[in-house]
Amino acid sequence: MTIQEFTLADLKRILHESAGTDEGIDLNGDILDSDFEDLGYESLALLETGSRVEREWDITLDDDALTDSRTPRDLINAVNAQLAVAAAA
Repeated sequence: MTIQEFTLADLKRILHESAGTDEGIDLNGDILDSDFEDLGYESLALLETGSRVEREWDITLDDDALTDSRTPRDLINAVNAQLAVAAAA
């Protein structure tokens, strides 16, 4: 079975669709290690983002995956780890 990969492009799309983009924030820049709060996304926006990721990618993220993910890199790694678990099941 091929493991799907969740990418930065996927995250940017979902962030934009679920919470929009603050004026003055360039999601096309180097944001992998930027804090979500610095990018204009607070906890509610991340909960909505997590919910959309779960629906689109047919996985379940535990609460810690969202609360512990301070940067896009953290969240991408958490999603990909869960995708790997799902593919192995």
